[in-house]
Amino acid sequence: MRVNFKGKNVLVYGMGTSGQSAAKLLHGEGACVSVYDDENRFGNFFPFETNPMTKKYDFVVVSPGVKVLGNKLISFFILSKTKVLSELDLAYLFNKGRIIGITGTNGKTTVTSLVGDIFKTAGKETFVCGNIGLPFCEVAKKTSKNSVVVCEVSNLQLELSSLFKADACTILNLAPDHIDRHGNFEEYVRVKKKILSGKKNQRVVLNFDDEIVRNLQINKKTLFFSKKILKKGVFLKNNAIYFNKTKIISLLDIPLFGEKNIENVMAAVALSVINKIKPAQIKESIMHFKAPSHRLEYLGEVGGAMVFDDSKATNIASSLGAINSVGERGLVLLLGGQNKDFQFDEIFNKGFAFEQLLCFGGCGKEIYDCAVRYGYSPMLFGSMKEAAVYAKENAKDGQKILLSPACASFDEFSSYAVRGQIFKEIMFGENEKIELQG
Repeated sequence: MRVNFKGKNVLVYGMGTSGQSAAKLLHGEGACVSVYDDENRFGNFFPFETNPMTKKYDFVVVSPGVKVLGNKLISFFILSKTKVLSELDLAYLFNKGRIIGITGTNGKTTVTSLVGDIFKTAGKETFVCGNIGLPFCEVAKKTSKNSVVVCEVSNLQLELSSLFKADACTILNLAPDHIDRHGNFEEYVRVKKKILSGKKNQRVVLNFDDEIVRNLQINKKTLFFSKKILKKGVFLKNNAIYFNKTKIISLLDIPLFGEKNIENVMAAVALSVINKIKPAQIKESIMHFKAPSHRLEYLGEVGGAMVFDDSKATNIASSLGAINSVGERGLVLLLGGQNKDFQFDEIFNKGFAFEQLLCFGGCGKEIYDCAVRYGYSPMLFGSMKEAAVYAKENAKDGQKILLSPACASFDEFSSYAVRGQIFKEIMFGENEKIELQG
């Protein structure tokens, strides 16, 4: 499908990184671009519309950061028959390469990064983009029929998308997240499932160990990955990852920490083998891979305690994965931030023997009260910084200090990455940086 935007009036709604890339792409295609943002900013060199409902547009492109549920402006455009596109759809219109789409509640960025490395090692012209940080619109026009686009796809990108189709895709796992955005878990799952096009030639990789994901199997060609031994697929056996009868890599050769990263590696292996990448190239890439920051990242020792930054854990399922990977013995767990309409019972009803619970931030009191109901004796801090300083000053031999907040960062920081960086600086004494950024 090809759309000629030359001379068309196009509004880009939402001027974060994705919106800015969309506006530049459209401008390059000769469109008459204007922009709007709910925060009344980011005009740049494009005209800023103060009241978009008074204008007529041929297209409206909506950035993933814009909340759709209950959005009066988006409803107005849809009811007035204006063509509404997601940023993902816009990029898709200009893409010429093969698309590998990666979604799920947790692990998307790690899997996307690893798959990108594997394809580059195999000599493919590879673009790694999407929710990972580089918008799809930024690379779409650079692709050719020989390109591979490894695209991390979030629920926010899929929500309004109707055109985007991946040639191969995976859903890694599904657990409650972004309930504040979608209203309920069922809607969140429905949005995630949109990555499955239903086309016979789409190759699909699914997590056999996640019951919700496993039941999304759409045809017999679906390839599963699992920590259990499978008759066919990617699985663990004898402390190694296998594809069918072929050993891909020993677990000892994987430079990533924790059980959830083993699942991430298996997903990357599955996406690679269905795209005919050789086992030796897959193994080489995995052995030299460095995980993205703030994802159960081992930082070093403070006062004899091992320190882990898992700031990217912005939901309960991710934090539980981190707890299980690090182990509860001697664990000092930092939880808190901005709640995304979660109930925190699932963290405490399992009876973990935490050494200490440090609750902080916007929903720190809510987490504190929940922990108390289950018999814990948590501590409450006004901010992550205060909790981290306490953890550092009281660190002991044999402890494991884990920042795995189970919450968004926006009560205190502009992103999970900033939160993780500040945590690292507090733990390892870079006080000047803390003061400048705090």
